[in-house]
Amino acid sequence: MKRFLPALALLIMISSCNNAPAADPAKAVLDNIATRTSIRAFTDEPVSDADIETLLRAAMAAPTAMNRQPWEFIVLSDRDTLDALAGKLRYAKMLKEAPLAIIVCAEKMLTLRDGTVVENNFWEHDASAATENLLLAAHALGLGAVWTAASDPERSAIVKEALGIPGTITPLCVVPIGHPAENPEPKDKWKPEKVHWNRW
Repeated sequence: MKRFLPALALLIMISSCNNAPAADPAKAVLDNIATRTSIRAFTDEPVSDADIETLLRAAMAAPTAMNRQPWEFIVLSDRDTLDALAGKLRYAKMLKEAPLAIIVCAEKMLTLRDGTVVENNFWEHDASAATENLLLAAHALGLGAVWTAASDPERSAIVKEALGIPGTITPLCVVPIGHPAENPEPKDKWKPEKVHWNRW
């Protein structure tokens, strides 16, 4: 049960934000994980400010190495900028339909207590954990979302220039979000042969 506590807390938080009772919180967590799937088509209905805050709270509840919390989030709802990025990011064309995107970034350099500046070797881990929480929260709220990569040099440069991202802050991904205009079946990714017990 202990391994489900972070996810359980996330679902309880989302339920309380929406005043929705959770009959079996553990089952709700597992169902949310199992049924989440990438959504690439959206209606034009906007995402509410309350839902945006819930998504960001969920993202910031993620685990982070040494609790450094290097993540930064850009909430993008400007139509012209969404359309411009859709035209430049070859795997994020769905931004043309999405009313919202959240860009998950992280600080690559960290200042320690003694003033020493060091490279943050775990920024991708931390930002990825935050992104997964964001995706699960979107699904729990009845929204659709999809993870599109932005950490490679080409896409990172496009996103940084378009959004004025400074210095050592690096985007990990652009997450288009909205009310789903499609209902794809989630993929069953369970493969017992991928599990190795005690050693390879």
